[in-house]
Formats: sequence, structure tokens, C-alpha cells
Amino acid sequence: MEEEEVVKTPAERYICIHGHFYQPPRENAWLEVIEVQDSAHPYHDWNERISAECYAPNTASRILNEKGAIKKIINNYSRISFNFGPTLLSWMEENDPVTYAAILEADRESVKAFSGHGSAMAQVYNHIILPLANRRDKETQIVWGIRDFVHRFNRMPEGMWLAETAVDTESLELLAKHGIAFTVLAPRQAKSIRMGGELLWTGVTTESIDTRRPYLCRLPSGRTITLFFYDGRIAQGVAFSGLLNDGAKFCSHLHTAFDAESEEPQLVHIATDGETYGHHHKHGDMALAFCLDNIDRDTTCKLTNYAEYIAKFPPTYEAEIHENSSWSCVHGVERWRNNCGCHSGGNPGWHQRWRKPLREALDWLRDELVAIYEREASVIFKDAWKARDEYINVILDRTDDTIRKFMATHCARQADMNLVLRLLEIQRNAQLMYTSCGWFFDELSGIETTQIMQYACRAMQLVSQISEVKLEEEFMKRLALAPSNVPVLDNGAIIYRKYVLPAKTNLQRVGVHYAVASIFEEDPESFPVFNYSTRNEIFIRKVAGEQRLALGVTQVRSNVTRSEKKFAFAVLYMGKHNIIGNISLDMEEEKFAGMQERIVNAFEDGRLGDIIGFMQMYFGPEKYTIWQLFQDEKRKVFNLITEQSMNDLEQSLRRIYNRDYPLVSALAKNDIPIPGAYRTTFEYILNADLVRCFLTDKINIREVERILSELVKWKLNIDDREKVERLAGESIYKELKRISGEGERSARRIERLNRLFPLLRNFRINPNIYKTQNLYFEITQQQTNEQRSASWSSQFSTLGDNLGVKVEQ
Repeated sequence: MEEEEVVKTPAERYICIHGHFYQPPRENAWLEVIEVQDSAHPYHDWNERISAECYAPNTASRILNEKGAIKKIINNYSRISFNFGPTLLSWMEENDPVTYAAILEADRESVKAFSGHGSAMAQVYNHIILPLANRRDKETQIVWGIRDFVHRFNRMPEGMWLAETAVDTESLELLAKHGIAFTVLAPRQAKSIRMGGELLWTGVTTESIDTRRPYLCRLPSGRTITLFFYDGRIAQGVAFSGLLNDGAKFCSHLHTAFDAESEEPQLVHIATDGETYGHHHKHGDMALAFCLDNIDRDTTCKLTNYAEYIAKFPPTYEAEIHENSSWSCVHGVERWRNNCGCHSGGNPGWHQRWRKPLREALDWLRDELVAIYEREASVIFKDAWKARDEYINVILDRTDDTIRKFMATHCARQADMNLVLRLLEIQRNAQLMYTSCGWFFDELSGIETTQIMQYACRAMQLVSQISEVKLEEEFMKRLALAPSNVPVLDNGAIIYRKYVLPAKTNLQRVGVHYAVASIFEEDPESFPVFNYSTRNEIFIRKVAGEQRLALGVTQVRSNVTRSEKKFAFAVLYMGKHNIIGNISLDMEEEKFAGMQERIVNAFEDGRLGDIIGFMQMYFGPEKYTIWQLFQDEKRKVFNLITEQSMNDLEQSLRRIYNRDYPLVSALAKNDIPIPGAYRTTFEYILNADLVRCFLTDKINIREVERILSELVKWKLNIDDREKVERLAGESIYKELKRISGEGERSARRIERLNRLFPLLRNFRINPNIYKTQNLYFEITQQQTNEQRSASWSSQFSTLGDNLGVKVEQ
């Protein structure tokens, strides 16, 4: 009798790709907005730039067929596992709401796709290295991360991302305590494993740990948490070895990671920085989308997320971790407290000996702040540390109603709102000053490190406002022990004075800013100053030609601490950047009325010298100028001031351009060298005209043709190519948006738009047109059943060619 053949059932195979999307907080610690960052040009700041290059494209990423035609557009976030830093999402909610909404929608879609389990994971709130934090700070970070997640995604998180995947047992205990089911770690963080129920542990390494299964971690308290150790080899390939150059190759590498002999369920999964998909690697979002689509169509495996996988296949193995380990430091967590040798590269010979004294200075400050908080808060709150944990509700919604509810819940007795908020803001800034990025890079004076010093400075300032305690001098002594790699900066104390103290702000400085800026604001009556609000009791503004005068009485209020002050001010603008202003915090009403009459009369008579004398008489000798403005407003005011001068310059150069054009042409025809001054004039005028073409509601194609032909004729350059590319991309998108709403009537408009692309190509102008390409695809899907004229169809097809878009028929 023949032996019956045993047919093996294929093992269940799953793939999960995790993206850790995070940017260090860049907000001014007092204004709580990101001030202009020129290194991100042509964008306002790096958050805006990375959002345009990565976060937004991943919400609408194209999948191409084998002929390079778009067959569909997907929201990548709905098919991967992901976490976003809460501080990044708070920026995005305000500054890129379309992308923000698409990310929230992706999580809702993933709940439907993955058996009721959303793909979004929470993150420890301020991205601090938990093993280096005390227990209270660990708990607050976890509680705040969960509350922020619930606020945004409207569900409880099942998993939580640890900053730098830095982990210790106490952190896992606290995750489990607060209902977190799993976290993701690097393979080298696994110490030993065993089959469930066995007694002996087997040591593992990065190479020997089987990353294709989840592991249960049994904690000393009796709680448990599931650990996923991602595939480090493929993750490295995605981040650093070009796997995103080819979506098919990316997909193939994931498939090769399965164990062909195993009959167990398997999960091949990777974790990388989310910015890899579009910012670090151009079009990385499309490689990801292609990979996800391939897996979706594959019958041998399925996409999943971590929460769905452990619901289907609870861990049967257990794991122990290496204490104080992380994914980006082979020395554990030394990168964030020592000169361990890990650095970002690019500066041979630089050390990181500053890391240890910086952390020690902040640890000293934290402990001092804790002592002050406990002393003050113990007589105000029922439970001081529970109040701090619950303060996240106020951070997420700084309305009077939320604050009143918070105080009613947590205050043991009637308390001053301003004192309560200042106490809790001290603790919030004490959390922010541990943001991991402050230690990650090469140099103490880097923007990430000076940023965390700002939070320390803000915390100490708040302490000085509620007590007689002065901490800054001792803090700076400790910072002086942190050596800089830049000889002229020498140490942390010098860096603190140079880069942190100038940013320091109080209500008086906000008042000065308002007074000076009110000269130029169109509606100073409703002019907010970042996270401060203003209310005028009196406001007078006079204009006489180039000169301007503003004076008034204004109340300034912090939207964060609710502290407020009233001040009187007078500001005189004498043209160009010449501004003189004064403020007073205690001017009586009668005195202000007398000053107002004398200064206004002098201004109307043109007696500027008398105005300056009166200002000194009423306010004293201290004066304020344009340099007291905050960075963004200063830039705005300087732009306004220089605009007229630049207009005058342009008119002057344009007269020369128009008048001497025939002369320059004659010189060229007779092979006579053209003077450099003429070349500069022509280049300036033509560049100004080119930028103007993309600032109008409709692109004037004929004007673009003229300008570019002139640039070619005179062999001139485009000055700010990045700016032109950005403006051109935005204009093309607006033009196609109009076309999409005009139907058959838009044939002529499409024809004109098509004439633009050869011009741009000839000048190697490469606008960012991914949004336009996606819109083109959407139009094709809407128009499939509509009859179009041959002319319209021909032009629309040509537009697709020009946009580099092929659409699958």
C-alpha cells in the first residue's frame, strides 16, 4: 500500500512597514512659532519644506504600471504602520491642515483594512530618551503621548514608539501600566529569548534573533508587553543602500526575508525614519507605494500592522531586553550623555565631550525645578504630579473653559490662574529641554542643542516670576564645563549668551514689538503677536508722506500663562529703517492725553525733532528700534521698508533697459563687448519680470516666452532658480485647477499651458508638480465617461506628456 503524501499548508506570511515620522521642535520657546529659517529656502522653515517633500506626498502617492502610467493614487499611511511626533502634529494641524487631515483619515481607513486595528502608534510626547529620565518624567511622557493620540485619532493607541527606541525595564513597565500592548525595537536590543513555558534562556545577537515573530516580555510587576524586533538588514538597505531607488527591488527584499522552511506564521517587518520616503530619498514615497501595491496583489503574503498581527497570532516566544539600549547608538544610550563616538559625521576631528556636562547641567536644573514645583504645588493641587500629567488637556486646548475645568478638578483651594499656569509651564519646559535631538548631532552650538537650552531658559525665567529663586547664574557655570568644537564659541555658557538669551522674551518686549510693528500693520486693532493677544484702549496713527506716527495704550496678554500688562507707547517712523519708539508701563491717563496732544501737533507741523524731544520727556531716555522686533516680523517690516526702494531701483533700471535696449542690440550685432553694467541691468529686469509672471492669477505665457528668449539672447542667468521653480509649480497647479472646472471650454487654456513646458525644460526649470500630476490623474478618472472634442482630448493628452503623467487606460 502506497504511503499517503502529506501536503503542507503554506505558512501565513505578513509584511509590515513602519515609518517613524518626527521632527525636533523648532518653535521659539517664548513665541511658540517657528521663526524663519533661511537654510530651508525657498520654504519658510524646515517643517514646511519636509512636509512638502515627504509628509504631503505620502498622503497621495502614485502607483505606476509597467509602462510608467499612473494606475492609482493611494494614501501610503493607510497601508503602513506609522507614528508621528505629537509636537510635529501640533505644527501640522496649524500649518498644513490638508496633510494633517489626510493622516487622520489614513488611520480610520487602516482600522477598516486591518480587522479593527488602526495603523497609527502613539509616541512618547517630547521624544526624550526614557532610560535617562526619572520615573515621573517617563510616566508624564507616556501619559501625554497617549492623551495627545486620543485627542487626534479619537481612539486609544495599542502601541507606542519610544524615542530612538531607547528602552529599559522601567519604561516597559510604565507602558504596560498605561495599557500599551506593544512597542518596536531594534534587533540588537534583544538580549535573550525562550519558547513560552521553558526555563532556560538563549542569548541572541542582531544576526541570530528571529525578527519574524513577536515576543512577550514578562515584567517584574507581573505585567506583560509584546516586543517586535524589526529586520535591521532591510531597514538599513532602505535608509542607506538605495532600496528606494526601485520599488520592485524593495518589495523583493521583503519577500526574501521569509523562512521558506517554516510552517509558523511569519511577519517580515522594518522600521525606518519616515522622512526616508520622500525627503531623504526623492520619490521614496512612490517606491513605497509601488511596494505596498505589489504586496496587496500578492497571494502569498498580506500587509498588516502590528496590532492586527498580535491579535491574530499572540506571541509564543518570550524575550529579554538589553537595558539602556537604542536603535541609533551601538553603545546603548551613551549618545545622549557621553562622548561615545557616535555622531552625525561631516566634521572630522570634532568631539562630543560637551554631551555629559550638558546633561548634568540639565539634570541639576530639573531637580531644582522639581523642588520648587513640589513646594509651590503642594499647597495648590490635590495631587501635584497627577495635575502635571493632566496638564496635557490644557496644552491641547488653551481656552479659558479648559483651564477653568482643569483648575476645578485639580486645585485643592481657590488659586491664582496665572500662578497655576506658570508652575505647570515650568514643568512643560523641563520636559521639552530633554528632547533627544539636543545630543544627537556634532556640536553644542547646533540649532537643536540651542533649542533645548531655550526651554531651560524659559523654565528659569518662569521660576523668577513666581519666586525669589535665581537659577540662571549657576546653570551657566555648569554649561561653561561643556566645550564647543568652535574655538570662538569656547563653551556652553558663551553659546547660551550668544544664541539663547537674545531670544528671551517677556511682556514688555512683546509690547515693544507691538508698538514698532503697529506702524506697518494694516489692522493694528486685531494684530496678534504669536501666542500673545493685544487689545487697544487708545490707538492713533498719523501718516505724512514717508513719515508715520503711532501712539496708544494697549493691553498685552500671554495666551499660555494668562499674565498681562498694560503699556503706553509712541513710535516715530522717519523713513527707511529709521524707527524710534518708547513704552511705559505706568503712564497715567492724564499724562498720556497731554503727551498725545503735543506729539500729534508736532507731527502735523512736521517738527520731527520736537517729537523726539517730547518722547524723551514723557518716556525717559531708553528707546527701541526695529532691532527689537521678533525675527519674522523684523523680516516682514524690512521687506516693506525695502519694497519701495527696490521698486525705485527697478524703475530706474527699467528706464535704462527700455531706453538703451536698441544701443545694446547694436553693440551685439557689431561684435562689440557689452558693458557689465548693462548685463546686470538686463538680468535684474528680466528676472523680476519672470517672478512676476508666476505671481499673477493666470500665467501670461507670451510674457514667459519673451522673458526666456531674452535671457537666451543675452546669455543671462536665472537668479533664484529654487524660488522660480516653487512659484511655477504652484501656478501650474492653480491653472490646472481652473481647467478642471471649465470642461470643454478649457481647450484653449490647456493649449496655452502646454506652451509653457518646453520653455521651462529649455531653461532646466524643474517645478514641483506632484500635486498637479495627481490632479491630472483625478481629472482623467472623472472624465472617462464624458465625450470630449478631438481638440480638447489632443491638448489634454499633450498636457499629460508635459507633466510626465501617463494614465492607465
